[in-house]
Amino acid sequence: MLKQRHWFIWLLLLTFSAHAEVTSVTATVDKNPVMLDEAITLTVTAEGDAEREAFDSSVLLSDFVVGRTSVSSQTSIINFDTRRTTTWSTTLFPRKVGTFTIPAFTIEGQKSAPVEVRVIPVQQGDNAPARDYYVSTEVNNDSVYLQQQLRYTVKLYLSSQIERGSLQAPELENAQIQQLGDDKQYTELVNGRRYQVVERNFAVLPQQSGTFTIRGPVFSGEVIAPNTNQRFGFFNRTQTINRVGPDVQVEVKPIPAEVNYHWLPSDFVQLDEEWQSDTFTVGEPVTRTLTLTAVGVVEEQLPEIEQIYPPDFKLYPDQANSASAEKDNRLIVQRTESVAMIPTKAGSYIIPEVRVPWFNVSTGKTEYAKLPSRTVNVIAAAGQSTPALTPAPMQTEQPQPAEEEQTPAQPGTAETAQNEWDNLHTIMLALWLLTLIGWLFTYVQLKKRGPRNLPSSQAEAVQPTASVNQLQQIVRQGDIRKIQPALTQWLSQFSAAKRWQIEQQIKPEVDAMMAAGYASQPGKWDPSALLNKLKSLPNRQSASGQGLSPLYPAS
Repeated sequence: MLKQRHWFIWLLLLTFSAHAEVTSVTATVDKNPVMLDEAITLTVTAEGDAEREAFDSSVLLSDFVVGRTSVSSQTSIINFDTRRTTTWSTTLFPRKVGTFTIPAFTIEGQKSAPVEVRVIPVQQGDNAPARDYYVSTEVNNDSVYLQQQLRYTVKLYLSSQIERGSLQAPELENAQIQQLGDDKQYTELVNGRRYQVVERNFAVLPQQSGTFTIRGPVFSGEVIAPNTNQRFGFFNRTQTINRVGPDVQVEVKPIPAEVNYHWLPSDFVQLDEEWQSDTFTVGEPVTRTLTLTAVGVVEEQLPEIEQIYPPDFKLYPDQANSASAEKDNRLIVQRTESVAMIPTKAGSYIIPEVRVPWFNVSTGKTEYAKLPSRTVNVIAAAGQSTPALTPAPMQTEQPQPAEEEQTPAQPGTAETAQNEWDNLHTIMLALWLLTLIGWLFTYVQLKKRGPRNLPSSQAEAVQPTASVNQLQQIVRQGDIRKIQPALTQWLSQFSAAKRWQIEQQIKPEVDAMMAAGYASQPGKWDPSALLNKLKSLPNRQSASGQGLSPLYPAS
């Protein structure tokens, strides 16, 4: 008896392990006809032991959006007769209205019959039958410029409670797409039927011009079945639904030909500034913070803020920061740049205006976000003397009679104050002599080495002759915005002492230029005065075409 049981178990295992070839293949759909925004489920069943990877859904991509495919296998044994089946289930979303044929599928030599599917338009209007679930899509503008924000709104209408579900984002090639804010939920009455509405907004920024189609988002979920009395244990009976939103066509216009600046399409751009202090003192830093705000763009689209400062200011910029936020379903981005300004000389200076060009998508014209120029006064540091001032005479007592001049000085007398002043002069003279000795020692050492030890590129850098003619040509044109950086670049090639000497000679002409170009009411400026002053400099290029002598002449 025990041996017979062993034989039975062995035969049973042999039956399970036997390979059953595929004998037939069938293909069916769960609904026909189908509305354009609905999904159909294609089921392909192979009788026999088929490979799970034998089904290929790529042939459907021309007419349908192909969703996820699930695979299941089943084995049954009746009177030692084994039956095996492999089933593939695929969700399909029609791309357009019409009649389409699902082709035959070949599974290990066996073919299914083709299936014809009819796709009808979405029925709308008062006479259309009420629908339990559907998705609507819309855009706030069907014609935008390149990289201009487009607001895309998706609404999911549900007639019954939803258990779970997912809503995909819309699809558009060569575009940035991101969700705006959180979902909104409310109820809405449509054709006399009340729906629960889930609204979601997206920001779409096209990165290529032309005419494009935004593919509608796909919703997949489970809802409570209409007959809620049927339950499985403690769980409600659910129904799987799939819906797709209608496609939307948009036109993306290219950048206008006349735009020759950093492309910034928006309908609102603003430039603000903040000063750490309104008082400028020589040697003390003052922080200036500029903030550029734009609506309907992303952080990467904001340009650098071009700033120009007088040559007597040392600049220490911080790393720029950017941030983004959302308000009223619109993107708002900001770029913040901070720079520490340290004036090196006392006097009155003009900080030129700052402006950022941008393209107004509402008017189709170029506009500027501006900060007006402003005049600042820089005062000398406490205890610091200027070359234009001489020490004020000290207050002394009345002169003593001649016979008392030989009397030893007493504390608080004029002679004591004079002695202290003489001692201060002696100390300053000693410090000056030590500095002079250090300069002479450095000069001798550098003279011994000479420019011959420098690479050719550096040897040319100490001779600014090559840019003298270019600077004069730029000055002749009279464009102040080009003269300022060109003059700064030319001066940077000299030593500190030589640069200071040249700046003092041309300062009146430069101040007149800055006042004419960056004042609140700009005036007409004649570049001839500055051009003549540059030509009259003692170290200008000679008539023979030779450049300035090297900074450190070779021995």
